[in-house]
Amino acid sequence: MAIRTWRQRALGYLFVLFIAIILTAAGYQFGMRVYEGRPRTFLDSIQFAVEMFTTTGFGGDAPWQSPEMQAFITVADLLGMALLVGALPVFIGPIVENTLSTTAPSELETDLTGHVVICSDTTRADALIEELESNGIPYVIVESDFERADELYDIGERVIRGDPESVEGLTAARLPSARALFADQSDQVDTSIVLTAKEVADDVPVISVVESPAAKRYHRLAGADTVLTPRSLLGNSLASKITAAGRTGVIDAVEIGDRLQLAEVPIRRGSRFAGMTLAESGVGEKSGANVVGIWARGEFIAAPSPDAELVDGSILLVSGRTDQLDRLAGMTRASVRGFTTGRTVVIGYGEVGKSVAAELDDAGLPYTVIDRDDVDGADVVGDATDPETLVTAGVEEADTVVLALPDDTTTEFVTLVVRDLAPDIQILARVERQADVSKTYRAGADYVLSLTRVTGRMSASQLLDHRDVVSSEQQVNILRKEVPSLAGVRIREANIRERTGCTVIAIERDEETVSDIGPDTTIQSGDVLVIIGSDEAITRFERTIQSVTE
Repeated sequence: MAIRTWRQRALGYLFVLFIAIILTAAGYQFGMRVYEGRPRTFLDSIQFAVEMFTTTGFGGDAPWQSPEMQAFITVADLLGMALLVGALPVFIGPIVENTLSTTAPSELETDLTGHVVICSDTTRADALIEELESNGIPYVIVESDFERADELYDIGERVIRGDPESVEGLTAARLPSARALFADQSDQVDTSIVLTAKEVADDVPVISVVESPAAKRYHRLAGADTVLTPRSLLGNSLASKITAAGRTGVIDAVEIGDRLQLAEVPIRRGSRFAGMTLAESGVGEKSGANVVGIWARGEFIAAPSPDAELVDGSILLVSGRTDQLDRLAGMTRASVRGFTTGRTVVIGYGEVGKSVAAELDDAGLPYTVIDRDDVDGADVVGDATDPETLVTAGVEEADTVVLALPDDTTTEFVTLVVRDLAPDIQILARVERQADVSKTYRAGADYVLSLTRVTGRMSASQLLDHRDVVSSEQQVNILRKEVPSLAGVRIREANIRERTGCTVIAIERDEETVSDIGPDTTIQSGDVLVIIGSDEAITRFERTIQSVTE
């Protein structure tokens, strides 16, 4: 129970008790004078009321002879019992609750170093915490809401009660010995946190998140080392799924060495491969590319087995040369529609929607904007949950719809409406919470990005100095590592994929990148393995691969 709420209840109870004592005393004085013929002073009557309500005795005037006074005493007894019972939840309950509950500390209990100071508990901080935990990086949450701090402490989080805008709060979090500080509350509050952090420990890197890109300048002026704009990045990522289709069919390509690329290739709606297993499709063997992962309905499958099913909207994570990736993109091109360069309908014109529109403008692609409010840039003003609004915007004739709405529940509903109006259209959606990704896929979306995930990934990428983050929206990393214990061992014998879930996609040898590797490729002394995997898989690799090869 919050202190403020407890005080309000206590004051309310005491007020009722005071009124009850006064009224009872007045009634007793009147009854003793009129019905019993034994007048009492008001002070005596007050004493009677107090003794009765506290059950310390009131029998000095007993017995009472008149039925009126007997009835009054009975009612007074019941009132006193009710007030006594009522005191239990107001006073006794909180005392017992506080006694049994745990309280978060006001400073770190251990000499923690190399940790990340997180200010404070938010949904986007949760995504960062997942990233940190998967990579074995310690952290502490500085939470100004003491009740929330206690709740986090109860479930095992490392948290302290403190004000992240104060020197005392950040000092208690041992900021001078920290790896970095992460601030994500509001644009104004974060600037205050940044200023305080630089006062406490000027050499500790500070990462802040801005809602509005216009605030980025002021975070920089406050001293932030890295300022993240996840909404803009999310919009750019959604738009890239459209603009890249007109070029190669490959999205989000990442250069690895001078010959090798890592890229995403969608299994478009209507593709002949939809419903096949990876083995049945033969996409890897026929294209020469290496399928190292699959995203399906928002879940990432690392090192997929040959039995992994390809469904509409699946995205293959592949490695290979440019010609191999182009060949694979041609094989997976949809027979109906895909991420095409036709007309796009953008629903929602906030920061995400504006970023999508800007990318489409740069690519010279036509689009129509729907927004509830009559703002500059909106082509159709109306409620996107209303089918008539969508029809007016031309959804039935469009190739792609981008849902850039701020409310996840609305996004899910609009997805259903759009899918009903245009069964073959490609739907790209943003959601606020990672937990709503699967529901949005279930509603009919083809590609979904979570703002919390994007923020967490962007933040984690600033902290993982030995890894390359493949994309800010997904939990996939590239690790380059020399493993002396595997020198002279063939890839097949190392069992890296089976033991860790990671895949060796290349070897850096003598300043060259060897991409043509297979099970019989022998790891030589001095080789740097280029390994891809999920956060968990990479961490598992780092923890286990140094052991003697089985």
